Amino acid sequence: MYSLYDSIKKDPVKFKQLNCGEVLITKYDCPLEKNFDDTWSHHNYIVYVIEGRKIWHTSHGSYDLRKDSCVLIRKGASIIEQFFDTKFCLVVFFLPDEFICDVLKTKKKPIYAPGKKFEPIIPIDNNEPVQSFFHSMMPYFDATREPDQALLELKFRELILTIADNSKNAELLSYFCSLLQEPQTVTLQRIMEDNFSSNLKLEEFARLTNRSLSAFKRDFQRIFGTTPGKWLLEKRLNHAMHLLSNQRKTVSEASFEAGFENQSHFSRAFRKHFGFAPATVKQKITI
Repeated sequence: MYSLYDSIKKDPVKFKQLNCGEVLITKYDCPLEKNFDDTWSHHNYIVYVIEGRKIWHTSHGSYDLRKDSCVLIRKGASIIEQFFDTKFCLVVFFLPDEFICDVLKTKKKPIYAPGKKFEPIIPIDNNEPVQSFFHSMMPYFDATREPDQALLELKFRELILTIADNSKNAELLSYFCSLLQEPQTVTLQRIMEDNFSSNLKLEEFARLTNRSLSAFKRDFQRIFGTTPGKWLLEKRLNHAMHLLSNQRKTVSEASFEAGFENQSHFSRAFRKHFGFAPATVKQKITI
């Protein structure tokens, strides 16, 4: 699993990009090397599909993005499915939490949309102002000189204010409210629940929660009453049991979908935790 943000930022030749601090926008038209790529990002990012098709697979479901799709993908892990039989071009706009909150605090009319459930991928109403923004960015990617940082910041703030001013983006506004109002403890819990089945390292979980590794471990112990490693193992094993007993998955499917890279390790851990082998669950169901 690789960091989508880091891989793009370190290769400006392959990925035409503009950035202002950690905020980054890129025109992404280079095909992936595999049909499926395991990725993650410690920043939220907006995807605007100019041409082609991709599918983002998350722990909560799959999202088929085609021409003119515009969505916000919450920070975390996902699998991107690539289709080699069609050309594609995307604009990807990475937005740190801090930048989003700073922009929203400048609104004359504060947003208020609490309570609505939001998914890992949130649709954005692709109205004329949104389309105009992305098309207005195209000339900057081909310019011989990068625009002034002050201009870029204004453009980046423009998109946040545009989508936050549209009542049709209720799910997105609810997520924005959570960034402004939620305690960090709730944020950490949500990130762990949404990403436990991904093969992320503890350092990467810490980065997702905007913490150092030591602060992440300390806060995790305080919130969950155990270590991250123990919690992740138990969570993945219980999820594997659910997949085996309720969704009729094979042992290899359950192992993979629960976040185990090695099936032998999964079988040993499963037997130690439950007292019987994962294959036994399948046998009991078929009896």
